[in-house]
Amino acid sequence: MTLRSVNPYNNELLATYEEMSPEEIDAAIGKADEAFKVWKDKSFSERASVLRRAAELFRERKEELAQLMAMEMGKKLADGRGEIELCAEIYDFYADEGEKLLAPQKISTRDGEGTMINQPVGIIYGIQPWNFPFYQPSRCTAPNLIAGNVVITKHASNVPQCAKAFEQLMRDAGAPEGTYTNLVVSARGAGVVIDDDRVQGVSFTGSNAGGAKVAEQAGRNVKKTVMELGGVDPFIVLDDADMDVTVERFLEGKLSCSGQICIAAKRIILVESIADEFLTRVTKRFQELKAGDPLDESTGYGPLCTEKAAIEVEDQINRSVASGATVTVGGKRDGAFIEPTILTNIGRGTPAFDEEIFGPVACVFIVKDEAEAIALANDSQFGLGGSVYTTDEARGVRVAEQIESGTAFVNHISWTYSSMPMGGVKKSGYGRELGHLGIMEFVNQKLIRTF
Repeated sequence: MTLRSVNPYNNELLATYEEMSPEEIDAAIGKADEAFKVWKDKSFSERASVLRRAAELFRERKEELAQLMAMEMGKKLADGRGEIELCAEIYDFYADEGEKLLAPQKISTRDGEGTMINQPVGIIYGIQPWNFPFYQPSRCTAPNLIAGNVVITKHASNVPQCAKAFEQLMRDAGAPEGTYTNLVVSARGAGVVIDDDRVQGVSFTGSNAGGAKVAEQAGRNVKKTVMELGGVDPFIVLDDADMDVTVERFLEGKLSCSGQICIAAKRIILVESIADEFLTRVTKRFQELKAGDPLDESTGYGPLCTEKAAIEVEDQINRSVASGATVTVGGKRDGAFIEPTILTNIGRGTPAFDEEIFGPVACVFIVKDEAEAIALANDSQFGLGGSVYTTDEARGVRVAEQIESGTAFVNHISWTYSSMPMGGVKKSGYGRELGHLGIMEFVNQKLIRTF
């Protein structure tokens, strides 16, 4: 199979790559296995030096990598620069904190002493999505490399140039051959890596359907997995919210990466007393946005990652309307572009109620009060993130605690930070990445017992 790099803005074919053969995949796994035998015995300072250099290179190549994302998957330059800065922060964080996070921990008992130590386990296989082609592999690679593991990545088929650029950056940072490997494979070729006995764990970010298949295959091989799957994150606006702040946060949370973010603001839950003002403001802002080339700094919103993705979002909008929902603004598609859209009158059983819409579509619900907002937020099979807007911080924390999700933010959109774990509950997945929890997912937490 040939992997194609296509600019979604103009449908221009940028590059093609031939998929690796089974023999090439086996050889890559073999190199990673040999690299692990050496890398695991390197000191923390030796591993950290590679991570620090990677952080430096991300910052040095920020413009180059942002432009590559703009051309290959349609991300606006400002969003791309932000992603690259986040990558650098992740590598710096684990270079600085990795040894402390993995330090042995004493456990006292009545008849002796125990010590928990954290040892690397081997090859970790990261199956990555296209929407953050540098951040996603960074949050898998940085903690595992500092822990002494090595990483093999299968990136999304539509961003092969970004995948190659990531691998080259890691090589230029001094990562020995085999410590980080990019496999040029399609979804069809991804599974063979999971079956290989040399691979010890799998980290997956993507759809629920894809995650279920990966988890099933890994389970048959008795391999640990970390899953970050879909989300329909609630964006709850209470009656005492600061509307200026809330509207800006909403625009950021809905339109970054053209809405193609797992933790984007997706279900907009408005207490009825402020609903009209919020919708009036947001509608005006949506109507002012202009589509354009993501390489143009003045572009209001860019395309989705592919025309196929835009067609899928268009279909979800149309099916929702057929089920009774109303499009109050937007709703139209032009090639890979979807107009920023607001859907209202969404009932249970409507696609917009039950499905994750991966695009610039705001699904709006109006409720009577705080209690109804919480109940609606939790009426979902997903539980990734969420946010609450109120001028009463204590109230915001109280509501956030009741949202069934892996993360919940007060007066800020759901977001990601190098030092803070993220992940989901329910069908949004399990396990955590980043922070102190992320580094512990793929290490052997071994007890050493003395008497």
